[in-house]
Amino acid sequence: MEMEYEIVCFDSFFHLPAPLTEAQKQVLAFLESACAGDVELFKKLAKGLDHDGKGLAATVAGVKDAQKRGSLHFAAGEGKIDLCKYLVDDLKMDVNERDKEGETPVLNAARHGHTATVQYLIDKGAEPAILSTSGAALHNAARNGHIELVKFFLSIGVDIDLQSDVGTPLMWAVGHRQKDVVKVLLANFNQVGDDGMSPLQAAVAVDSFPCVELLVKAGANVNVMTGEGMWCGEMTPLLVAARKGNAESVKCLLQAGADPNFTDQDGYKPIHYAARSDSRECVEALLTVTSDTWGVCEWTVDGVIEFMKSEQGLTEAGRQANKRPKKDLPELSPEAKKKAADAKAKGDEAFDRKDFAAAKDAYTLAISYDPTDGTLFSGRSDCWFHLGQGESALTDAKACKRLGQDLAKAYYREGAALRL
Repeated sequence: MEMEYEIVCFDSFFHLPAPLTEAQKQVLAFLESACAGDVELFKKLAKGLDHDGKGLAATVAGVKDAQKRGSLHFAAGEGKIDLCKYLVDDLKMDVNERDKEGETPVLNAARHGHTATVQYLIDKGAEPAILSTSGAALHNAARNGHIELVKFFLSIGVDIDLQSDVGTPLMWAVGHRQKDVVKVLLANFNQVGDDGMSPLQAAVAVDSFPCVELLVKAGANVNVMTGEGMWCGEMTPLLVAARKGNAESVKCLLQAGADPNFTDQDGYKPIHYAARSDSRECVEALLTVTSDTWGVCEWTVDGVIEFMKSEQGLTEAGRQANKRPKKDLPELSPEAKKKAADAKAKGDEAFDRKDFAAAKDAYTLAISYDPTDGTLFSGRSDCWFHLGQGESALTDAKACKRLGQDLAKAYYREGAALRL
């Protein structure tokens, strides 16, 4: 029987509700020793938990945190290979044990770049291609720039095109600007993920010009379009680059043959999005190659930018209108405001400790009390991002933008979510 306690832990960090029971204190010390890799202390604490005389192997296997992570998960995540050897060789722990999110010890080790630990676990039968909600070991090594581990996984036959919920390892590397890893993974640069996004679009979306340049030189399709799953309607890499005001990427894509006259479902071309982002350099690059378009009276850089400002209501009249109070937001009682503030404080505290799951739950509680506070959606979006949940991160970022608060962070959160 498992000894499960509400202990959310990772990277040598533990957070428990106070006051702790004696049993919780014992489990906390035990799991901390797994992270520390002190084999003798670990054995001593394990014996102290063997209340029923089941033996060390059964006792150790039964101790989990609330996320179903056991000693091997934590030891592997910290690269404590001696303790891993004790757990696997002596206690016969399951090297492919999964936690609530489907993560295995080898994934934890790969995420943090512990090459020797990864190699040991695989020698003992660990399956590197097991998928979790956060991808497999190769995805996490690629995401965090652990190039030697990426090469190792490929050398033992891990599928370079292994699909996770957010794409292949190449997509993960591009989305996190890991240029050197991208070079290794450039075998299938035109593959489109389940979300309709290609590696080139991911590179553009996160403003990673080095990755854009690498992919274009490798022959990526510069006119590939997203599906409905990523943005509202189809978009090309050039349109995304223009939308983000990335002049380097715009010029690179144009030189490679990107279509400047692609029109989206709203009738906008890349030049419109460049003007909307107020990027004169992008508009200048697009002006001479774009066909004259509807509504723009003066086909100049200033003319196009002014046209888009009027379209967006970014004139002085539009700005004043946007300052008017929103009548559809609910009135909050002082009690609701206090409860929201208390929950937010707990979320901020958990986030600072990198306990993103607990922070997400706290922000969710705060939102239930105060759905008018955009900073709560912004904070929860950041939690979703760190938890690898791109779609939820994007939804909350957009909610923050709709509320018109914390706009700088809202736009940043939206861009970060698109990396996933």
